[in-house]
Amino acid sequence: MAALTLRGIRKTLGQNTILRGIDLAIGDGELAVLVGPSGCGKSTLLRTVAGLEEPDEGTLLLGDRDVTRAPPRDRDIAMVFQSYALYPHLTVRDNIAFGLRLRNTDEAEIRRRVDDVAKSLGIEKLLDRYPRDMSGGQRQRVAMGRAVARRPQVFLFDEPLSNLDAALRAQVRIEIKRLHQSIGATMLYVTHDQVEAMTLADRLVVLNGGRVEQQGPPLDVYHRPDTRFVAGFLGSPSMNFLAATARGARLEAKDLRVTAGDRVQLSDGAPVTVGVRPHDVTPTTADDAMFTLRVEVVEAMGFEAYAHGVVGDVPFIARLDGERALPKPGERLPLSVSREALHLFNPETGASLAR
Repeated sequence: MAALTLRGIRKTLGQNTILRGIDLAIGDGELAVLVGPSGCGKSTLLRTVAGLEEPDEGTLLLGDRDVTRAPPRDRDIAMVFQSYALYPHLTVRDNIAFGLRLRNTDEAEIRRRVDDVAKSLGIEKLLDRYPRDMSGGQRQRVAMGRAVARRPQVFLFDEPLSNLDAALRAQVRIEIKRLHQSIGATMLYVTHDQVEAMTLADRLVVLNGGRVEQQGPPLDVYHRPDTRFVAGFLGSPSMNFLAATARGARLEAKDLRVTAGDRVQLSDGAPVTVGVRPHDVTPTTADDAMFTLRVEVVEAMGFEAYAHGVVGDVPFIARLDGERALPKPGERLPLSVSREALHLFNPETGASLAR
């Protein structure tokens, strides 16, 4: 395995600049997940690492080796695609062995590697089947097995679970996590699914407009977002945002009275954006309320419920205990939140004010 380093990677397609100077260092054996909205450059960056796209500027290192202009076959990188990319006329055994035979690997070694990989992925009983005779989840395991058998220095995953239903996504996601833990491979994984990103990543990389908006351990990025974009992108339901005005240590708006304390120093009358995650609010008494939610719709989901409505005139969602009495549409629901769970942003730049 080897570390993967990107320095100043820029890429323009036609009139559109897709990557705007990407700097990224993925350690040997680390699983990094690229996440971001459609069009942010995730897949283009992955294809650039694979050698399927050539950067206009920048350097790409695999270990100490500069592979910026190297063709894909010389990079020692394996890629697992969204579409599986299996050969329909070959059995599972021959699909897994295909890349090894291209490299003139000894047949005894091929058989040993195929058997080992099949056992580790739980597909040893499928070796004589053809792709058409298997489910989507089984095909994706075969695609992973083909990559693993090659023993490359870096694995690339391009939204490998997006074609699977919810139950299969969860199952194969666990298989990928187990695979990474067992072989300790360097992996770069692209997804639009936040659950995949949060649960798989050692390092979470949030892209926005062709730039790295923030990176770090998933829980650090989630709990301490550097920008309003990151705060709003991670989490489901997404973070609530309210426009407020500083009045000393208090932040005020219609149906909102929050004490920021000494976390930030704001001049009197300064505008600030207050961010609150739906699961951080707690129903309280009217006297202790920081927010007052005018309830419009309640979604009861068993152990939890979501109350949708407005605080002032701004849409707001609150997560509630589904096993307690729930508010009715039209009710005013007093809510509080701990000071530590408040996120404060500059409304002009979007940068966090409390780091």
